[in-house]
Amino acid sequence: MRLFCLIFLIQLFLFSCESPGDKENRLKLEQQAIRESDAESKEAEEERKLALEIERKTQELYNRYINNSLNQGATPYSSCFGGNQICSSNGCSEIKVNGPKDSDVLVTIKSGNRVIRHAYIKSGNSYTFQLPNGKYQPFFYFGKGRNPEKEMGSQSCTELKGGFISEDVFGKDDPQELGDTVLTYSLVLQKSGNFSTRPSNELEAF
Repeated sequence: MRLFCLIFLIQLFLFSCESPGDKENRLKLEQQAIRESDAESKEAEEERKLALEIERKTQELYNRYINNSLNQGATPYSSCFGGNQICSSNGCSEIKVNGPKDSDVLVTIKSGNRVIRHAYIKSGNSYTFQLPNGKYQPFFYFGKGRNPEKEMGSQSCTELKGGFISEDVFGKDDPQELGDTVLTYSLVLQKSGNFSTRPSNELEAF
């Protein structure tokens, strides 16, 4: 108690010795510090509200689409890549894709830099592409819960929409030369969370 009284007396003595100008400057600094503190608190509160709103919208999208899927063999990007054709030439090959049991997969087949086939494969299902003999590269887009409004990057489409909202990952294989053959892919999700393909991205796949 004595120490407190001593400090109080010292502060009182110092303030009593202030000139009017010093006192005015001190009060201005104190008021400025209060305003800055209030502004920082307000900014922090706005950031917290924004983060909560983003979290709310993310959760809303998740709840809305997490169980959404497409029909087996659907071609959701046909407006850009066209539909799948049946091979009717003299030399034909096939690419068969066995999808993983715990994820849907959207497969694209490229010839050079152009997507010529694509199909949606539901988890645990398979799909077979028919192709004229030639050199092709397959890409695999895995995930759960399809949001039809999700914007996707693409080298050939200005507006490509529709993608997964959870556990999405891209994979690919090297270009393969096919000549009257059947190439089969059995896709398996590994313990590390990666699929048994080389890493890729949407700009490569689409």
